[in-house]
Parts: sequence; C-alpha cells; structure tokens
Amino acid sequence: MNLQMPARPSTPPRHLPYWRWRRAALWTALVLLLLVAQSLLVGLSLSYESARSQEAVEQVAGEVVARAKQLSARDLQILQALMWEGPGTARWASDAGELLRRSRSLLRIEYRSSLREVRLAVDSPFSSPIFSQMPRAQMQIETELTCAAAQRHGTQLYSQSYFVPLSDGEGLEVMDLCLPQRRGTELGSFLVATVGLRQLLEESVSQDQARRNELSFVEAGDTRLARSGLTRGSGFFVAERVLDLPGQSMQLRVDSAAGRPSLIPNLTTALVLGLSLALFGVVLLLARDGRRRAQAEHALAEALAFRQAMENSLITGLRARDMDGKITYVNPAFCAMVGFKAEELLMPSESAAPPPYWPPEFVQEYQRRHLDRVARVGSGADQRQGFETVFMRRSGERFPVMIFEAPLLNVQGGQTGWMSAVVDVSAQRRVEELSRHQQDRLQATARLATVGEMASLLSHELNQPLSAISSYATASLNLMEREAHDPQLLAMLREALMRIAAQAERAGRVIKSVHDFVRRREHSREPVPLDELFETVMPLVRLQARKSGTLIELDLQTPSPTLHCDRTMVEQVLLNLTRNAIQAMDGPTPLADRVLTLTVRQLSKRWITFSVADRGPGIPPEVATRLFTPFFTTRSEGMGLGLSLCRTVIEQHGGAMEFESVPAGAGAGHGTVFRFTLPAALASDPAIEAAQTGDSE
Repeated sequence: MNLQMPARPSTPPRHLPYWRWRRAALWTALVLLLLVAQSLLVGLSLSYESARSQEAVEQVAGEVVARAKQLSARDLQILQALMWEGPGTARWASDAGELLRRSRSLLRIEYRSSLREVRLAVDSPFSSPIFSQMPRAQMQIETELTCAAAQRHGTQLYSQSYFVPLSDGEGLEVMDLCLPQRRGTELGSFLVATVGLRQLLEESVSQDQARRNELSFVEAGDTRLARSGLTRGSGFFVAERVLDLPGQSMQLRVDSAAGRPSLIPNLTTALVLGLSLALFGVVLLLARDGRRRAQAEHALAEALAFRQAMENSLITGLRARDMDGKITYVNPAFCAMVGFKAEELLMPSESAAPPPYWPPEFVQEYQRRHLDRVARVGSGADQRQGFETVFMRRSGERFPVMIFEAPLLNVQGGQTGWMSAVVDVSAQRRVEELSRHQQDRLQATARLATVGEMASLLSHELNQPLSAISSYATASLNLMEREAHDPQLLAMLREALMRIAAQAERAGRVIKSVHDFVRRREHSREPVPLDELFETVMPLVRLQARKSGTLIELDLQTPSPTLHCDRTMVEQVLLNLTRNAIQAMDGPTPLADRVLTLTVRQLSKRWITFSVADRGPGIPPEVATRLFTPFFTTRSEGMGLGLSLCRTVIEQHGGAMEFESVPAGAGAGHGTVFRFTLPAALASDPAIEAAQTGDSE
C-alpha cells in the first residue's frame, strides 16, 4: 500500500501581499496626514499666539501715540487761549498755574517778549523747579532756535529734546513748545511751555498697559529719552511708532514682558481641545445650517403666502411685463378691472399679439411708447413715471386708467422688465365732470343773482352824475332866459353844457365799469397821473362840500406819482368815500370843525397810499364789524352798497382797504380815516414809455 506523505509547507514569500501593502500604505498615509495636520495645527497655534501678542503690542503702541497726540493737542489749545491774555492781566499767573495742575506733562510756562526774553514764568506744582540746578539762561539754545523757526513759519513748534539736571542728582529729558504771537504785521510775544517726556509718557499710558509692557521714547541711534512701565520687556514682542509733533518727531518703543510662547501648553491644547472643538464646531455648523435652512424655507413660505394675500386684497391692479412687453404676472384686481382671466393675459413668449385690453385704435401708439421706454433703459434716466392712458374692457368699453411704472430688477440688479400699478380713474373722472357742471350752474345762478343787485347798484352809483347833469341843465336854462347876447353869459352857458356832456360821459363809463364788474372781466387799466385824477373828481367833491359848509384840505405828493388803475372805478371810490365823509359831518359836527382831509403818499416803489379823513362822530364798534357787508347801511335813504363796492374795486387792483375810527368823546383827534392802496405805474410800463415817447416827439 502506497502512503502519500503530506507535503511540507512552502516557505512564505519575503514580500507582503498586495492587499496588506495597500492597507499599510493607507494607514501610513493617514498617520502622515495626521502628523502633518497636527504639526500644522501646532505651528499655526504658535504662530497665532505670537501674532496675537504682537498685535497686542502694536495696538498698545498705537493707543499710546494717539493718547500722546491728544494730550499735546489739548495742552496746545489751552496754551493758545492763555497766550492771548498777556502777562499784564491779573489772571494770567493763576490761569497758567491752573493749566499746570491739570496737565502733569507741562513742567513750566514762560511768557517771553518779542526779543524772546523771559518776562514771566510759572513752574509746575507737582515737582521742584526744573531749572533750579542750572539757570534757564544756560539751557535755552534749543528754545531760541525753535522760537526763531516758529516766528519764521508763523506756527507753533516743538524743540529738540534736551537733558535738564535736577537737584537730586538725576536728570530729566524735556522739550519746549514755542507759540509765537503776531499783532498785525508787528512781531508779538512768545509763549514757551516746557514738556517733560517722562511725564508725557506716563500720562499717556494706562495702568494695564504699564503693567504688561515697557514703554520708551527713543531717538536716532536707539538712545532712550524717557521710560515708563512697571516691568522690563523681554525683547521678543516689540512695536515702534512715530510720534509726530509740530517740529519734532520721536520714536515710541513698546516692549512686551511676555516671551516666546511655550510649546507644551499649546501642544496639548492643539491635540486635545483642537480636535474636540473642531468636531463639535462641525456638528454645530451642520445643526445651525439645517436650522437656518428650515427657518429660511418657513420664512419664504410665509412671505409668499403674505404677498399672495396682500395682492389678492388690493383694489389696485398690478402688472409685470418683460423687456419685450409680454405680460408675466397680473393680480386679481387687474383681471377684474379689464374683465379678462389671468390665463388670457399671460401670453407665451413667442406670441406677438398685443394685449387684449389695448383699444385697437391705440395699438400703434402704445407699441411706440413701449419702444421709447426700452430705448431709455441704457440711458441711466430715472424710469419711474406715472401717466394716464386708456384701456378696454372685455365688453369693449373704454375707460381711463392711471399707470405708475417702475423697473423690475433681478437679484443681480439687472432690469428684467417693468412692474406697473394700475388705477381705474373712470369714477373719479365722472365725479370731476359732474362737479364741473355743477360749478358752471352755480356760476350762472350767481350771475343771475347779481343782476338784481346791480339794479340797485346802478341807481345808487348814477345818482351823483345824473344830479350834476340836472344841476348844470337847470343853470343853463336860467342863463338862456337872460340876455343871450352877453358874451360872458354865452361862455358860462358853454361851460355848463360842456360839464353836462362830461357828466353824461362819466355816467356811461360807470355803467360800463359796473357791467364789467358783474361779468368779472378784467378792467381796462392804464397809467393815470394823480393830478389828473383829482382834477376830475374835485369839482364834484367841492360842489357837495359847499352845500354842507365843509372845508377841503388836499395834501398831494410833489412830484405827482402815476397810478396804474381803472380810472372810472377809482374815481367812483373817491367820490363814495368823500361823500360818506361829508355826510358823516353834516349835523353832529359844528360848522367850524367840518374839515375833509385828502392825503396821498407813495411810501414804496410799487404802492401809493390814499387816506380820506373826516371829523365826524366816528363809527361805533357794533357798526364797524358790518361796515363792508353789502346792503348794510345806517341811513334810511342809503342802499348799503358803496363801501362794499369800494373794497371790491381796491382788492381787484391788488390793494387793501382799512379804516380807523375815533369816537367824538376821545379827544381832539376824533373822526374816521379810510385808507387804501393802489398800484403805482412802474417806469418799465409800456404805456408809460409810449406816453413819454409821444411827449418827446
């Protein structure tokens, strides 16, 4: 029997299998990546700590320099105010001492003459006088040079710093601030303030900054001028800033007490906390991102629902169109306005048909208006506009609408079309048309009502010219009964007949003026010299004044101004006011006191003031409130239209009428004064220029 012996196991290969090599390579790569990541993390941590420490030192340097500049500016402002007082005032020394108590960096203030000689000096109360060890006269070379430069440039300057020995064996680095003063072109005095660099540095540094850093003022060559701080700097984190002062620049050096960051604490922080915080931060970021996404989706849904509800509740139509004029959106109010459904209005992009609510007769005009609007898109002009147009309902009814249109922008700010708000104004137009018809009917009714008023007005206003015509006619008849061959009587008869003709013409002008007044038309206004106006009016005024024994005082301005008015209406105003004044004095006023005063003054370039004053009993208060009311009168034979007509005529000329009444028992100045203003004819008036040209020719 043949027995087969088991084979001996073969010798394993000397190289690893492929899958094991690949796994080892992956782990090696992972370890290397972790080492690199941790090394980078540690390096970044150390770099970050160093950067933070350096930034803190840089920030301290910037804050100290800014504080030093602020203190210097404050001291300079107070010194400028002190400079103008001068040493001759009693408060100069006390104000200088108060300034030294408020600013520890100022050690001494000197007032110097124009020759830079010290006239008055005040030392700081916080230390002994700085020039007690060495006289001031031996330590003012820098001061002299600085004041000379300040005088030359006309501004305040700081000197170079110099060392001042003190009585305790130490010294102090100081610099002088020189402020020149000029009085006109003459050289004035100087104000010199000595600033201690160490005091300035200590005043500019806070306690926390002094506890963490060593601060120094240094000059070229790293020579230290002043030092402050409660600790020594390590020399690792150092920051330098330039302190620029007028005429002087110094270097501020800040040396932090913190040294190089240690490795072990940062390594443990990077390895333990860094990975944990990173994983926790990733989870938080994912959770926050998911929460924000859910909130954004909810807010978007709420906004869409709110916008939809708001658009559905509007009574104003909303319409959106693209750049080609195709409608992309309409709200229910717009659909109800035009009578078409939204599906009928939202046309596909390839459709070129006009909207169904455009009237056929306006299609070309609306298309041309759209092309003009598209052409203005790239011009940069403001495209927000409102205009009125006409739409058509489904029934074919045309109705007016007001459209307010604005550009429709996308997220990037580019214009994609226009958004329009459409308001149906057909009801408003019907109301306006109805109101216009009612207004026309009211005006017609008012004119008819005025006809009855004018009947009384004509009888009232024509009474005077017709009475004058009657008087002149009676006088003419009496003269004709006498000897007709007498030349003097013939001349008197001719004059009487001429006056009859003039009064008849005046009565016609009154009727025409009243007729124009009723129709509310513009009166014919012309330049009227003041003396010609009174030449026409005064004969009738004197005729009535002689009947009542009234004396007339006429006070006119010389040279006589020229009015721009309706001559007939202004004559009527003067006759009404003078007649009322004469009638007011007829009876209660003694004959010797019956004086009518007419005064005219041009108080400004545009206006001329008239006043008619009588010495009657005055106007009672209960009558004064209704004086200008139509048909109100205190005389049984009066119509109550004279003063109302007078004020209307004056106001139509752009003037104003007022009165002042003093009762008879109030003293010697009793009576009533009516004042009114009328426009003066300007020199540029064409009528005046034509008249002047005709006179010269």
